[in-house]
Amino acid sequence: MDSRIEELGWKSSPMGEISLRRRYDSVLNAEVYEVKLDEEFLMSSAFPVAEIELSHLGLARTPGEHLNVIVGGLGLGYTAQAALEDPRVDNLTVVEYSDAVIDWHERDLLPDTEGLAADERVHLSHADFFATAMGTVGFDPDNPGFQWDAILLDIDHSPRWVLHLPHADFYGVEGLQAMSEHLKPGGCFAIWSDDPPDDEFMEILEAVFIDVTAKRVWFDNPYTRGRSSNTVYVATKPAQT
Repeated sequence: MDSRIEELGWKSSPMGEISLRRRYDSVLNAEVYEVKLDEEFLMSSAFPVAEIELSHLGLARTPGEHLNVIVGGLGLGYTAQAALEDPRVDNLTVVEYSDAVIDWHERDLLPDTEGLAADERVHLSHADFFATAMGTVGFDPDNPGFQWDAILLDIDHSPRWVLHLPHADFYGVEGLQAMSEHLKPGGCFAIWSDDPPDDEFMEILEAVFIDVTAKRVWFDNPYTRGRSSNTVYVATKPAQT
C-alpha cells in the first residue's frame, strides 16, 4: 500500500496553520488520519480511546433524559460520535474554532466518523469555545442564558499545555465558574487531558464543582510496545439550595 502522506485539507488561522493528513502506518497496518497545528500534532485516529471515554464517563455522570450536550472541539469527531451513542442525547452542539475542521466533516473526509455532520441531533457551531464559555450569552445565541446538561471539553493538550495562550484563563477558578453558569444544577463538566492527573487542577475544579474525579484511561501503544494513558476529569455542578 502507498506509504506517502496525503494532505487532505489545510487552512491558516490566528493560532497557526491547521491541516488534515492521511498516511499508511506500517506499525498499525492501517491508514491513520492526523490533525496538525503548524508542526504540532493535535490528534490521531490511532489513539481515540480517551476521546471516546470522555463522552462515556461524562454522560454516565449526567442525570436526566432528553439531554442537551455541548462538546468543545470537533477534531476527528470521536467525542461527538461517542456522545450520540447515548440514546438520551437529543441535541449535541459541537463548538469548533476552525471552519476548516467543520468543512472536513461536512465533506465526510473522516471514515471513522462519517455521517456525523448530517445527524439531525448535531449542530456544528463555528465559534471560540473559551470566549463563549466565559461569556454571558452562552452557547445558544438565540436563547441567551440557556443551561446545558453536560459540557465535554477536548481542545487543549491539558490545562497546563494550552494551544493558545488566551485559553489559560479558562482553567482557573473564575473561568470555570463562568463556564458553570451555562450548566444546569447537577449537570456534568468533563475534560480530556494528555497529562497524568494534576492535583493542582483538581483543587481548582473542587473550588467550583463537587464529586470531582480524575480517571486515567489506558490503552495499548504499539509504537512503544507498552501502554500509554490520558486523563479524563469529571465534575458535577452543585444542585441549587
